[in-house]
Amino acid sequence: MIEIDPIATEVIGSALSSIVEEMGEALIKASHSTNIKERRDCSTALFDLDGNTLCQAEHIPVHLGSFLGLIAHIRKRHNQADIRPGDVFCGNDAYEGGGTHLPDIVLAEPIFVDGAMTAWAVNLAHHADFADRGHAHIYQEGLRIPPIRLYKAGVLQTDVQELILLNCQVPKERLSDFRAQMAANRLGVQRFQALCGKYGRATILAAGAALLDYAERKMRAGIAAIPDGVYRFADRYDCPEIDGEMDLSCEITVRGDAMHLHFEAPPQVRAGLNMTMTALLSTVYYAIKMVVDPTILPNAGLARPLTVSAPEGSIVNCVHPAAVNGRLSLCQRIVDLILGALAEAVPDRVIAACNGACFSITFAGHQPADNRLWVYLETIGGGSGARFNKDGLDGVHVHMTNTSNLPVEALELEYPLTLMRYELVDGSGGAGQYRGGMAIRRVYRANHDCRVRVDGARLLSPPWGLFGGLPGGRAGIAVHGGAQAFVRGNGALRAGETIEVVTGGSGGYGPPAARAPAAITRDIAEGAIDAAVARAVYGPAIGS
Repeated sequence: MIEIDPIATEVIGSALSSIVEEMGEALIKASHSTNIKERRDCSTALFDLDGNTLCQAEHIPVHLGSFLGLIAHIRKRHNQADIRPGDVFCGNDAYEGGGTHLPDIVLAEPIFVDGAMTAWAVNLAHHADFADRGHAHIYQEGLRIPPIRLYKAGVLQTDVQELILLNCQVPKERLSDFRAQMAANRLGVQRFQALCGKYGRATILAAGAALLDYAERKMRAGIAAIPDGVYRFADRYDCPEIDGEMDLSCEITVRGDAMHLHFEAPPQVRAGLNMTMTALLSTVYYAIKMVVDPTILPNAGLARPLTVSAPEGSIVNCVHPAAVNGRLSLCQRIVDLILGALAEAVPDRVIAACNGACFSITFAGHQPADNRLWVYLETIGGGSGARFNKDGLDGVHVHMTNTSNLPVEALELEYPLTLMRYELVDGSGGAGQYRGGMAIRRVYRANHDCRVRVDGARLLSPPWGLFGGLPGGRAGIAVHGGAQAFVRGNGALRAGETIEVVTGGSGGYGPPAARAPAAITRDIAEGAIDAAVARAVYGPAIGS
């Protein structure tokens, strides 16, 4: 491999980042579903020939889990010598396709330069289609797709596409989103080939390898700055699909410039909250990058100093045929565990517990005019934990989700639903020297009969605070208007009935008595805390 100077490496690295960001914008602009075009629930990436991540756009961290094993699964099923320009592989399976749950469908296209396969353009879109299904095991959760050719030498395999669309509830929407994914990958292929045309294939390959090494060096340097030791934290997890709470724990060992993370968790369950190892790895890589050095390039090199273990067959390292649809909510809690464990070592680099969930709600029904099936999914933000020097953020998506809250107009224009209330929840941010971010309340009215599913967490235990900060508010779900009872988060609404979703708040940082009086006055004025509650909580800080 040729030698390449650092300046050229930096220039090429920036170019690769630009390519994946442009791919992402093309996918979002060209898609049809609100989940992608409005909420931006998608990701794009470039991989080297061996399946190492060269660059991932800063979209959805958990989607890295659906990328991690994809190329390896393609190479296991398909002889590389038989792969041609214009081939496009499609997959989603959590066990035979490198995915983390079935709605996340990945398209991967090889990039050929000078007749030789050189890299991969990859993108993922969350197809919000697999609604009103069971989650006892993965066979109930939707169509499982191993990495198969959707295009062969540039020719669409119509029988494969028809098979996929036949298993979708809103096939026209899926077809439009698939076409957007294809456009994004084709753009990535063209841009990468142009980059190779400018600098040469060998130079680009050398720069890719150098960028992986650079990310590794930065990660090792960051870990080395953390005091050696063993750091532990435990928490409890709940969701509507299970009774009670489950114990989770994390043990992080820092030795020199390497780090090992071990997780303990209960055995996998007959519910859709289990995580595959790839989902756990993507969560760990995100959390450690955030704490150690957020400027580290998002490529495979950052993972080299990290090792991860968890009991096989547990909810954080499940095995076939465990259901995995709602794995993201548990991923969020894993991030909180890691931050809680490292708070002792690097208190100024972590935040208090966030809302600790991926609160999602899915509606499905038939349009009254033509009986056409419609499916609508959204995830809802919540509180972001307070920092060592700043309040937490109110009503945002955090950590592994990173999507947007859907605008009211987009919802009501496309679906037979009315949003009756959309607001921050007063008092849901934990008090402290720095206040936790507030939760969101959304109240939906069904204009016609429909089915509903709600996933979430923090219904029982509140998000914890750090260093004397108080916990944030718990989440809640309420159905109004005589609606049928909800079982395991599933139920039905008749026309005119409403469902209210309150997400979790977040924890405060530092003792409430240390909060600045001006900040308390602002909290009261903005409704973040009631005046009477403020006097009881802050006491001397407001002169009472």
